[in-house]
Amino acid sequence: MPNRLAQESSPYLLQHAENPVDWHPWGTEAFDEARRRDVPVLLSIGYSACHWCHVMERESFEDVTTAELMNESFVNIKVDREERPDIDSVYMKAVQAMTGQGGWPLTAFLTAEGEPFFGGTYFPPEPRPNLPSFQQVLRSIRGAYEERREEIIRNAGELKELLEKSSAERAEGPVTQDGEAIAGPDLLDHSFRFLASRFDSTYGGFGGAPKFPQPVTLDFALRVYDRTDNAEALEMVTRTLGAMARGGIHDHLAGGFHRYSVDARWLVPHFEKMLYDNALLARLYLNAYQATGDPELRQVAEDTLDHLLADMCAPEGGFYSALDADSEGEEGTFYVWTPSQVRELLDKDVADLFMRCYDVSEGGNFENRNILHLPHDLSAVAKRESMDLEALRALLHDARHVLLEARKLREPPFRDEKILAGWNGMAIRALAEAGGALNQPRFRAAAVRGLDFLLGSMREGGRLRRSYKDGTARIDAFLEDYAAVGNAILTVYEATLEPRWLDEVAWITERVVELFWDDTSGVFHDAPKDGEALAVRARDLMDNATPSGNSLAVELLIRSAHLFGEERHRDIAHRVLDREAGFMARFPSAFGRLLAALDRTVANPVEVAIVGARDDTRTMELLQAALTPYLPNRTIAGMAPGEDLPHQLPVLEGRDRGSEPDAEPVAYVCEHYACKTPVSDPVALAAQLGGA
Repeated sequence: MPNRLAQESSPYLLQHAENPVDWHPWGTEAFDEARRRDVPVLLSIGYSACHWCHVMERESFEDVTTAELMNESFVNIKVDREERPDIDSVYMKAVQAMTGQGGWPLTAFLTAEGEPFFGGTYFPPEPRPNLPSFQQVLRSIRGAYEERREEIIRNAGELKELLEKSSAERAEGPVTQDGEAIAGPDLLDHSFRFLASRFDSTYGGFGGAPKFPQPVTLDFALRVYDRTDNAEALEMVTRTLGAMARGGIHDHLAGGFHRYSVDARWLVPHFEKMLYDNALLARLYLNAYQATGDPELRQVAEDTLDHLLADMCAPEGGFYSALDADSEGEEGTFYVWTPSQVRELLDKDVADLFMRCYDVSEGGNFENRNILHLPHDLSAVAKRESMDLEALRALLHDARHVLLEARKLREPPFRDEKILAGWNGMAIRALAEAGGALNQPRFRAAAVRGLDFLLGSMREGGRLRRSYKDGTARIDAFLEDYAAVGNAILTVYEATLEPRWLDEVAWITERVVELFWDDTSGVFHDAPKDGEALAVRARDLMDNATPSGNSLAVELLIRSAHLFGEERHRDIAHRVLDREAGFMARFPSAFGRLLAALDRTVANPVEVAIVGARDDTRTMELLQAALTPYLPNRTIAGMAPGEDLPHQLPVLEGRDRGSEPDAEPVAYVCEHYACKTPVSDPVALAAQLGGA
């Protein structure tokens, strides 16, 4: 018989709707029930593509004996961390404070007031060295709650105070020889040196196994290269991106990237695919291509975005959240190959060459099967095979297509079809940027369509919603959502110059300040001021797999302030950067996007003002010239001759050339509103931007 989760829309919660556990969704009803029964709350947090969440479900939540123990002793709450990042943030910090580590599935035990007093992550069904069984944990917590209630409540209160204090604290970072706190360019240089000391010069990336892509950190390194011409910074980016593109973390058939690599050399991935990873990595590969001109980086960027359009795009225009790691009850089954499977699909000579290139062997590299990867340089392979390199690439391209079509006949991984505003903002921004930089209409059109969906179907009563599924938008959006969508709107505006986006940028930027900014303390909170009161108000500063809402908000305010000339928004961004400078200096690897925002305030901004009719191909050619190069601190604005824009833009001030219908489009390149000679030739504009 289904439990209460059967009424939910989250795919993760619905996965647990048939468990014998009497699950509750998060809400007052569950905590009221805990008070009525005088029992603690067991909170379990995970997400649909989480492999170990599935394991714990099979081992414990589907086990009748375990479920009976849970139901007798606790009120059990299941939360989708992707829908409720605020809940996840609060209780993840609590578990990390108690145990020194975190992860998913997250298991926390709370008082009926929502205050945590014990927690962990995955617990096995049988005891293991240094790890009790889940049933042992349940019995121990039940006994402690019955026998040492006052001690538990006191400890929970002390932990809550600790979490509140840590949320409000500032960190002291390194100082200069004069005793001043390190800031500005010095802070950026210090942070880069710290990251460089942890760079894996052999395989790329940072640290050892498991190895995560860390696109926001690499984005910061690429900015360092742009600002300082530091060749080491560029090498960090290109070596990592090249190694990832050749590795098993990259899906060589459909495009896109898996979540992370369990080894240090990017070979064996954790096979789930997340929308945010692919959005951030597509944009990073695009930017690296713009900075270097390397066509292989461009190809990976395009393939990744095409994967999102083919496999993750909803009919309404938004993008789904994730593809599971498991299919047919095993992790990675959908993606791996045996030699016999390859030989069945390809002619013998082609199959043999393909398997040599992609390291497909009888012994395999993953549980007797093979993850496709490219351990050898294709130029060397072509030389050894006495082939033209382009001919080899064409042959492999055709072979990959054959294998991809065959793979489509396998049982696919589960797809989490909820649409999350923040993650969609990241995907739309990448699509818009690629559509402009590469002059690819399909990407630009997908970005506009996705944004129209978000601002249409996921905005109600002047408020953005976090999650959408089955025609319904639910849960008030968080800081991450507003700021990620705001940055996407700005990028779509620059890629199209359509004035309608100016109103949307102004609207969403003001909502960010109105709902999440605390002027007294000088901080952004993750949840809105009028949102649900949790044990502690969520505030997560660090840039992890995704940029934090704090970093995205600062980036949005800096970008929008430059476009609109709004000094208040600029001041707020600078207050945050000043306040968090100590944290950035002490933990640079956890603040990649905030460091990138700081870079925006240090590097010279480049403004491009374009005056010309938007239906004039000459205007669009000027816009294309402005969008093509890697200019991370660029602002673009445009207007038609005689046009009345909904907002005054300093970049366009004094640029109105009248209402002559045949006026030749003109572009102005400026730095700090001081402009070069206006040009009408895209080649001349590209030359000016090349020297910007």
